[in-house]
Formats: sequence, structure tokens, C-alpha cells
Amino acid sequence: MSLQARDHKVIWHPFTQAATAPVPLPVVAAKGSWLELADGKRVFDAISSWWTCLSGHSHPAIVAAIADQAARLDHVLFAGCTHPGAVELAERLLEIAPTGMSRVFYSDDGSTAVEVALKLAIQYHAQNGHPGRQRFLALAGGYHGDTIGAMSVGDPVDFSGPFSPLLWPVGRLPVPLVHGDALAGNVDCTAELAELDRTLDRHGDSLAAVIVEPLLQGAGGMRTYAPEFLRQLAKKARERGILLIADEVMTGFGRTGAMFACQHAEITPDLLCIAKGLTGGTLPLAATMAPEWIYERFLGDSARQAFLHGHSFTANPIACAAALANLRVMRDEGLLNKAQALHQWYAQSLPSLLDHPQVHRVRWLGSIGVVELHGHGYHDAAQSTRLQRRCLDRGVLIRPLGPVLYTLPPLTADVGELREVWRVISESLP
Repeated sequence: MSLQARDHKVIWHPFTQAATAPVPLPVVAAKGSWLELADGKRVFDAISSWWTCLSGHSHPAIVAAIADQAARLDHVLFAGCTHPGAVELAERLLEIAPTGMSRVFYSDDGSTAVEVALKLAIQYHAQNGHPGRQRFLALAGGYHGDTIGAMSVGDPVDFSGPFSPLLWPVGRLPVPLVHGDALAGNVDCTAELAELDRTLDRHGDSLAAVIVEPLLQGAGGMRTYAPEFLRQLAKKARERGILLIADEVMTGFGRTGAMFACQHAEITPDLLCIAKGLTGGTLPLAATMAPEWIYERFLGDSARQAFLHGHSFTANPIACAAALANLRVMRDEGLLNKAQALHQWYAQSLPSLLDHPQVHRVRWLGSIGVVELHGHGYHDAAQSTRLQRRCLDRGVLIRPLGPVLYTLPPLTADVGELREVWRVISESLP
């Protein structure tokens, strides 16, 4: 019996309508930017396996670090214990984070990193004399994960409708979207900033935090928005004592051409969520970073004042070893420079696709290149599946977001590979 047939009998896949989805790819190996299928065919991983594979699949330095760590210390509880990898990784993360971060709280994935930030924000205000600050403000079109708090602050239209009775009331702000080069020129944010002012005037005293995906909204359609809007939002929130949460789960670790996307806007968030690329895409690990003035509000004589939150595999030593190796790879192989080179290639190449009658818009930011098509919606699975199949038949794995086609390859991918990928995509358009 084939791997796919065995899968069909026992597996429930994520974000998949099993009644209509094509059979899953039987992936048996991976190296660099390429997946190997059971029949020996090679497929280019143009989406970094859900945006995780930062340093290429099976990078020898990361594989060696994982093996070495597993032989010495596989796991230990992190409540009441510590280990060298967790401490060293926290030190390294704080070195590369925006100025002002001083503490690292580990968790398992992007959703849990966001849940940590949301809970920290509410408890911080309660212990800082403002127990009425219990609401959140988010950006329209945002996505922050699939646990209850993360769903609440995400846009409910496409992802969390069936769970609306469980979700918190959250305010939403319009976003000044940018097309073309996300970092080029000035964008008029007047209307959106005016709406922000009105919202803060009405609800500012009840807000615990504003949460954003800095500059790039991923699952909402790879939507880019103006750095100036983020700068002004951060400034206005800080003036009113509202925390700013930067969800950099997808945008962190060089994806946008800076180590963290909020650095393009020259801001420091109050809480910073990271995951996905942290381990180079090898193992689950996430973290929420905070400054000392937030951490100090959780110190006291009572356990109730502590942050009573944790996960069984918090700061898993093998995952920490993978993350440390990944950061060394980023430094030694100049992956930030490679993301910037991909940005320049998109700038030279994507605008030509506007001549295609099915192409509505193009945009790019760092290693992310986006083509938005005319004429079908987010849940038009038939159209997306056809495009995905055409590309896959020619050796390229994409996963369209409705009308949005995008590439977000490993940062180790070269421009030649990306050029061929976009040739395949352009020739696969309807």
C-alpha cells in the first residue's frame, strides 16, 4: 500500500478539506530548497514548508547540532530547571532583538507565543494598577494563529467564523496597504491614522494592547502596509499606555530583509513574538520577548503575581540547539544579504507580470514576492487547486491564498532558482 493510501486511512490534515483536496505529496526527503518525493521526483519548496524553512532543509550544521544535543540532553522540565542551550539562545536573541528587550519566555509555536503575549498584557496592566485594561486592538486582515486568544485578535472572516461564541471582542483598524515595493516611497496614511485617533479616544483607557504583524500580513493574503503607519501606531499607543505586540512569527529572522520587520519602521515593540524560522524550520520552538519593566511587574511574594503559564516542552534543549545553529548559519552565510538580494530581484522582475490579463497587482518585501489575480475569492478552492497542480506538475510547490500567489523560499535559495520558479508560475497562470 502506498504512503498516500495509508495516510488516507488514518490522518486528519491541517487546513484541508479532505472531501475535495488532492492526495498529499509523499515527501520522503529534503535538501536545501528541494523536496524529494517517493517516486524520486524533486520539487522546489517555494513556500518554505509553511514559511518555516529558513536555512534550507537538512542544513548540515543544524543537523549536527541536533544530533549532538540529543546525545547529551534530550529534555528537562523548564519550571525549576535550566540548561545551557536555553540560556545561550536567550542571550543571542536579546542581542539581535530591537533595543530594550531583556527577557525571553519560551513556548512551542506561533499561536502559543501570541497567547503568551496576550496574557502578559492583561496581567501586566492588572498588576500595574489598571485592571480595566482588558481589550485588544488589531489590524483588519490580520492572522495570529488558531488558539482561542490568537483567533480572537485575528480577522474572523476567513478563519474562525464557527468559533465566534468563544472569541473575545476585539477592535479592528483599517490598514494603508502598499502595492509594489513595500519599502519604497511614502504612503498617505491620513485616513487610517484618523480612524486610529478616534478609536483611541473612545476606547483607549480600556485597551491592554495593540497587536500587529509588522508590515506584512501573511495568511490574510501577503498584504503589505506602510512603515509610517506602524511608526505612528506605535507612538500613539505608547502615549496612551497601551502595549504594542509585534507578531513576528512569520516576518522574523530576515524574511523581510531586516532581522525583524519592525526594524524597517524603526520601532521597538513592548512584546515580540517569534517562531517558525527560529530553528531554521527543523523543530517546534517559539518565544515571547519582553523588556525589564514588564518583567518586574510579575515579581513579588505571591505566586499569584507570577506568570502562571507553561508548556511541557518549554525550551526543549534539542530545539534550542537547532535555533543556535540556525543563528550561526544566518551569520556565517549572510542570509540577511540574500533576502535583500531577493527583494531586488522581485523589484526588477515582478512588475512585468502586470501585463498578464489575469494579474491585478504585484508586491514584494524581502524574500516574499506576491502576485494577486483578478476574479476569484479567498475560498475559491477549485481555482487555487488548478494553479497549484499546474506548478506542481512542473516541479514547484506553491500554496495559493485564494487569489494570491506568492513565493517565500528558503533564504539559501539563489536568484537563478527563483527565476525558474517564477517562470513556471507565470506560464501556469490561466
